[in-house]
Amino acid sequence: MTEEKLTPKSFLFKVLNGVALGIVVGLIPNAILGELFKYLAQFHPFFGTLLNVVVGIQFTVPVIVGVLIAMQFKLNPLQTVIVGTAAFVGSGAAVFQEKVWMLVGIGDLINTMITASISVLIILWIKNRLGSLNIILLPIIAGGIAGLIGLLMLPYVKLITSSIGQLINHITTLQPVLMCILIAIFFSILIISPISTVAISIAIGISGLASGAANLGVAAAATMLVIGSMKVNKSGVTLAILMGAMKMMMPNLIKYPIIALPIAVTAAASGLAGAFLNIQGTPASAGFGYSGLVGPINALKFMEGNVLVNLGLLATAYIVVPVITGLIVHTLCLKMNAYSPEIFKFQTEEE
Repeated sequence: MTEEKLTPKSFLFKVLNGVALGIVVGLIPNAILGELFKYLAQFHPFFGTLLNVVVGIQFTVPVIVGVLIAMQFKLNPLQTVIVGTAAFVGSGAAVFQEKVWMLVGIGDLINTMITASISVLIILWIKNRLGSLNIILLPIIAGGIAGLIGLLMLPYVKLITSSIGQLINHITTLQPVLMCILIAIFFSILIISPISTVAISIAIGISGLASGAANLGVAAAATMLVIGSMKVNKSGVTLAILMGAMKMMMPNLIKYPIIALPIAVTAAASGLAGAFLNIQGTPASAGFGYSGLVGPINALKFMEGNVLVNLGLLATAYIVVPVITGLIVHTLCLKMNAYSPEIFKFQTEEE
């Protein structure tokens, strides 16, 4: 176990770094291959099995996040898996209904972080005080008690997500163009926070232009982060961001809030383009961005006329506008010394 002195700031960044890595490990397989296997499953059942595999990996996100948070604190194997189990329970990913345990998704990421943090704090406090009873009592104290606290906190933490959903619902009542711009900005920031954009989209039933704007906002965030990442990160990090792992940049947002500026501007331009090009979507497709091409594919279903023309419009909204805007904004910010390229460096790589 590490003997370094922990401060609230260093503790927070260790937690965020663990979450960032966990999101990549747990969500990337389905983000990259999910839609492909879903399409191919109609031709052979084997692809349906492969789809179940990548979706199944996604359900393990709370455990993965808990384990990787524990590893940031250099906990031993026993302590590490205890944090993982506590995080899973506190996430709310599994619920007990009608005498049966059911998986209902990846749970609430904020509560997963909080529960894992509580478990880590308990372990750091106990250290070796339990002696030979460590293997018996530590899972109960650091796993069971932390999981219980997380489970009791879950309904209240979920209020954060529901409150954001209510705000977004209010935005959808505004003038269409303004609505698209604001929703795009909102989702571009949410995607690099612990809040699930997909969960919010489904919960509030966002659809039509609002859904399209949400997708474009997420795509804009990915585009801007890729532009900033290309010169300061390894290619694997940049590719992971493009494939949908924008949440791995959460530590960067906390450490360098200025990163929200180019992202928001790029998202605003994308939202504006979406309003004029009539980019739409459904509650189930909103919040994905480029991931699995869920957003563009669903937007295409709402478009009438020549397919090639529609594909051109989608390319304009999803690629041309955010890339051009992102490059311009990034270049201006660098020339004006608003920030340095280092704000896009994946934080875990610095350790």
